[in-house]
Amino acid sequence: MNILWICNILFPEAERLLTGNGDLKASGGWMLGLADSLMGCENVNLAVASLSPLVDEIKCIHGEKITYYVLPYGKGNMRYNKEYEKYWIQLNKAYEPDVVHIHGTEFTHGLAYVKVCGGKNVVVSIQGLVSVYSNYYNFGLSPVDIIKSITLRDLLKGTLFHDKNDFRRRGRCEVELLQLVNHVIGRTSWDRAHVWAINPNAQYHFCNETLRSEFYNGNIWKYEKCVPHSIFLSQAGYPIKGLHQFLKAMPMILRHYPDTIVRIAGRNITETNYHNRVIPSITGYGMFIKHLIKSLGLESHVLFTGNLNAEEMKEEYLRCNVFVCPSTIENSPNSLGEAQILGTPLVASYVGGVSDMMCGDEEHLYRFEEIEMLAYKVCQIFANQGKQVDMREIANKRHDGEQNVKVILDIYRTISGKK
Repeated sequence: MNILWICNILFPEAERLLTGNGDLKASGGWMLGLADSLMGCENVNLAVASLSPLVDEIKCIHGEKITYYVLPYGKGNMRYNKEYEKYWIQLNKAYEPDVVHIHGTEFTHGLAYVKVCGGKNVVVSIQGLVSVYSNYYNFGLSPVDIIKSITLRDLLKGTLFHDKNDFRRRGRCEVELLQLVNHVIGRTSWDRAHVWAINPNAQYHFCNETLRSEFYNGNIWKYEKCVPHSIFLSQAGYPIKGLHQFLKAMPMILRHYPDTIVRIAGRNITETNYHNRVIPSITGYGMFIKHLIKSLGLESHVLFTGNLNAEEMKEEYLRCNVFVCPSTIENSPNSLGEAQILGTPLVASYVGGVSDMMCGDEEHLYRFEEIEMLAYKVCQIFANQGKQVDMREIANKRHDGEQNVKVILDIYRTISGKK
């Protein structure tokens, strides 16, 4: 059975083969876990297609077990790009997939495939839903906050208002894609409801996600080995990840635990770096966060770690006293699953599909706008010194790679009609 994945990221192996270097320090790790599991199955051939500015024509690369098709990024996939159509026709003819699995609806290159090759044997995995996320993009930020924080980079490339409208525009392509396919894979009651609202005729398949292999083995979280009164956030690059709301809760936490330190994965969005020594890279959101940190007196309490690979992320989960997921909207964040499978205490906002992941630990959910509840629940975890609900068994069952690959193969067989 020939399976073609259409992905939003270039896999590390493909990047290494193209450039000699490749280390995933971003989102998408769950696809690597599932791909590893699939490669252990008989009669399964996997090809992974993605976009990259590293090529200027479609390129086929043979990895150790996976065939990669790398398409030129060109003018990009933020808007519908007809240039991709000819590449999809060429790839489809060369590989002849039995099933095409589009991972994510956030970008438009998947829609280009379906428009020219059809949607009969296509299944779309829901990651996030930008058509819904756009409603919450600037949640917790007032128009005055946004206007006062506009930077030169924003004036040249677009403000937070533009970014929200960009989500809406991409959301229209997302809706069109979901309306053109017959099969959708999801994993929460939230994404199921939204798929049903967009395309009630699509067959919904439930399948959980497999985490990166590093999180299944080795050490688990222990209070004795963590840094007391430390907090870890896994992302903060744009408003949906909720850093601004979390920072508003910090003064209340510091009132009770003045030595609290927050470590945030990813680049420091408050730094003013220059591209070509002309345009500062700091965005309006980064400027707002910078001002917020200063106005709340948090300069010595907030640290950005830089981009992290899987092992480095695991170290952060193990060293922190509590992991916080303060997003304005999420489907089922894998960072939450990673924290749970390691046994790290956590607090999460009650948004999207997060509540499905928190069944059994509902006491650590809070409404996104209730920063007082966020602060209170973090302080409770600090005070409990490791006494918490153990979600490891539930998380291990949810993210069981062997079970998930059996489910995904059954879905592929249903779509292709092959055993």
